[in-house]
Amino acid sequence: MVWHQFKKNRLALAGLAVVLLLFAVAIFASLLAPYSPTAYDLNSILMSPSKLHLLGTDDQGRDVLSRMIFGARISLSVGFVAVSIYIAIGILVGAVAGYYGGWIDIVISRIIEVMLCFPTFFLILAILAFVGPSIYNIMIVIGLTSWTGIARLVRGEFLRLKDQDYVAAARVSGASDRRIIFRHLLPNALAPVLVSASFGVASAILIESSLSFLGFGVPPYVPSWGGILSASREYMDVAWWMTIIPGVAIFLTITAYNLVGEGLRDAIDPRMRQ
Repeated sequence: MVWHQFKKNRLALAGLAVVLLLFAVAIFASLLAPYSPTAYDLNSILMSPSKLHLLGTDDQGRDVLSRMIFGARISLSVGFVAVSIYIAIGILVGAVAGYYGGWIDIVISRIIEVMLCFPTFFLILAILAFVGPSIYNIMIVIGLTSWTGIARLVRGEFLRLKDQDYVAAARVSGASDRRIIFRHLLPNALAPVLVSASFGVASAILIESSLSFLGFGVPPYVPSWGGILSASREYMDVAWWMTIIPGVAIFLTITAYNLVGEGLRDAIDPRMRQ
């Protein structure tokens, strides 16, 4: 039923097509890239797009198309790993708060409110300044600082569902708290989490690109869209392709995930079904 409703949204289908294309590019990057993304060619520095280099070269003679293709791996890896981390934390924390309530809910809610007081991006910057920039640190830090939204969603769903008749029947039958949480309540509370996860991937990709642009992301030799943008700052007047191409890629990727998220939200909402 959800898929049938989702298919009616042409923009969401277009976004899904872009997401699947990005997955294919990331998986088959080694086959699709015409050059090594780290190969230097001092004779081809800042070469404009041509038959030899379809998207031109950067300030060190590296093929921009190859770096863009391999950069898709970085962006998708950061997006999905970071989102997986904070979804796992958010589900666990939100489920405990919503199911048990009382002082447990009060303590967890205060912790969430304290976390929300800090701007996420600047908190990530501060942490990375201490632990050092790397692809793994970025994934972990984004995951550890972005779980509050998921926790609030799951907590709200559990508060709404825990007094339902099927939960009372499970308690009467002797089901443990763990079984009630993970077998009865959680499956019915996942719909808004899936929608939030789709938006979260887009947000994580944007954060990674921003960090790489500022020099706090992956090392310069690792191909990433934000890194290409960062290297283009000194050559914007002579190498437009280094700015436009990664910028468009980031824009299309984030837009695609947001369209998929909106499509899922509308498809899951029973009020939108015809």
